[in-house]
Amino acid sequence: RDVRKGEDDMLLFLVFFPMLAAVCGYLIGRKDKKLRDRAVQIFSLIEFGVAAAAMGLVVAGKELSAGIPGFCGFGLSFKLDGFRALYALVAGVMWLMTSLLSGDYFAHHYRNRNRYYFFFLLTQGATVGVFLSADLFTTFIFFEIMSFTSYTWVAHDETPGAKRAAETYLAVAIIGGMVMLMGLFLLWNAVGTLAIDELYEAAKACPNKGRIWAASICILFGFGAKAGMFPLHIWLPKAHPVAPAPASALLSGILTKSGIFGVIVVSANIFRASTAWGNLILVLGLITMLGGAVLAVFSVNLKRTLACSSMSQIGFILTGIAMGCLLGEENALAARGALLYMVNHSLFKLILFMAAGVVYMNLHKLNLNDVRGFGRKKPILHFAFLMGAVGLMGVPGFSGYVSKTLIHEGIVEYAELLAEEGMGALALLYRGAEWIYLFSGGLTGAYMIKLYICLFWEKHPTQQIAYETKKPYMGKLSALALFLSAAIVPILGLTPNLTMDKIADIAGGFLNAATPAHAVHYFSLTNIKGACISLVIGLVVYLAFIRPVLTKKEAGVREYVDLWPSWLDIEDRVYRPAIYGLLDIGGRFAGLGSEITLETYVYRPLIRALTLFFAAVFGFLGGLTDFVADLLARKVLSARKKKPENNVGNAITRAVGGVFDGMAEGLNHTVLRGHQIEHHAMARISAVWDGIMDAVSQMSHTMSYGLLLFGLGLCVTLLYLMFY
Repeated sequence: RDVRKGEDDMLLFLVFFPMLAAVCGYLIGRKDKKLRDRAVQIFSLIEFGVAAAAMGLVVAGKELSAGIPGFCGFGLSFKLDGFRALYALVAGVMWLMTSLLSGDYFAHHYRNRNRYYFFFLLTQGATVGVFLSADLFTTFIFFEIMSFTSYTWVAHDETPGAKRAAETYLAVAIIGGMVMLMGLFLLWNAVGTLAIDELYEAAKACPNKGRIWAASICILFGFGAKAGMFPLHIWLPKAHPVAPAPASALLSGILTKSGIFGVIVVSANIFRASTAWGNLILVLGLITMLGGAVLAVFSVNLKRTLACSSMSQIGFILTGIAMGCLLGEENALAARGALLYMVNHSLFKLILFMAAGVVYMNLHKLNLNDVRGFGRKKPILHFAFLMGAVGLMGVPGFSGYVSKTLIHEGIVEYAELLAEEGMGALALLYRGAEWIYLFSGGLTGAYMIKLYICLFWEKHPTQQIAYETKKPYMGKLSALALFLSAAIVPILGLTPNLTMDKIADIAGGFLNAATPAHAVHYFSLTNIKGACISLVIGLVVYLAFIRPVLTKKEAGVREYVDLWPSWLDIEDRVYRPAIYGLLDIGGRFAGLGSEITLETYVYRPLIRALTLFFAAVFGFLGGLTDFVADLLARKVLSARKKKPENNVGNAITRAVGGVFDGMAEGLNHTVLRGHQIEHHAMARISAVWDGIMDAVSQMSHTMSYGLLLFGLGLCVTLLYLMFY
């Protein structure tokens, strides 16, 4: 029994140890910065070790659970199964590797490193809390904590661009979180549970399918916003370029997967084998996939290209989840492909963003024209970036090829099933989806070829000698982090049946993935054909479009040019104008009606009532304060121990009398000053309104704005619980 309790406590350790370590690291950093860096690395190593031990227990056939009862009436509950153990381990790897890089990255030209490390570890605990959660209430709590703690990463540099990107990130996170909370209320009301393991049976038994759909759309909105799903992707291309590179690796590699976690919960449980839901996710996935790839092709910023790539890769994962819904009990290939794509993408973006961090910490530049040629004669950096690139492109022999192939075969399988059932016209639509999938994979190849050639083959026209002779360009720990991360890619890719299939076997149950009827022959000509089509498309796009159109020669030097139209920014052209328009409508609505009517029937009575109310309140508090002070003076501070006669009674009399005195004084003040209040009412209200709008404008650039909105959301939630 003691052993069992210790194993269950392991879950609480995985969630709360990084949060406690954050406080310890901050205190250490106040005294010794180098010691703090080492302490953070040790904390990350401990978390990784415990996560590895947890995975060992799962492999041995154990499932653990733990909880904190009574929290907000629902309690917090955690569970450890194959998928959850896998992503706790992925989180452990990513935080450990980025902690090794962070020491070099922040060594020069960076402020607020203590703050960064504090939120670095807090976010780890919150992220692990999301992946280990056993119910959607626990998921929501840690999801919101994660959103607020990771906000500081985006705003870390405190430049105007960083503040604006952080503002967008926080706004999307808060709006998404509140919509998700609304969905959780609807779901609870409809099915009576938020426990993930109970959702399938509860949703199947619920007669009100419309309410389940409404709840699920709201939940999808919240999780999709964090995942970077279209049309909620607006934060992603802007946050990554301004955030520190280690933070970008985590934002892209695993925080987006917390959003995917929620999409899987809804898709694999509430809408298991649902054609309508599968088609919805498929459409959103295809748009996200193609849109992100197009943005990446046009980008001329190293980290922005990788950020847009993250949006596109999320689309690939959503496509796999969608095909898992559509295929139902025959979803083995698609569901397992989506799972492995999640893991691969986490690994690839860890490698690529760390490599981009090495470039930036040396040059403090990200424009492709400025960083070109930096990677020449740097073998470790070259190897790491190449492994991340070929993995992302889906080149056979590397791990990305396996997950891309499984999802592709899932699309082909569904189209063939429709054709066999006599729905040939519908099958053609899914053949079209297949070609969008292959073309988007080709665009992935095109922009990764662009980055690879720019960094490692081209030469800078004026700084190439300085770039090639720059030593050391990174420390030993950074080199170790890059090399170890990159070495995993070919190992997994060359042994898919021994490694990647085992991962899918352990964790596939969370996606309701069926067991394949037979082993997949990954390197058969049929499977390799799809990868080759995408790679050929990528090479053609690079040679026929990127080189001749997106670059131009000036004074004999080829330069990358940004031809993406600025008016296609959905945030600036759609979302912000819509919000400002709503605020403007609200302001106009507030001014409706005649001044005399509003002043006579609203403002004057309101001011008088508030004056009387506060006079009574503060009069009572004043009398009560006198009573407490008198009691303390006589009972505590007095040197005598004699019991005074009637002092308490007199104090109470004064307290009660103070109430009436305060009311009388307030009423008298109101009567004497009534005319002045009435005369200046409109002017004061106008000034107050201007002050409120000015305060909102100022707060919108700070984190307190987000906290204010979060507080308002909690108030609305409380009212809902009290009166619904």
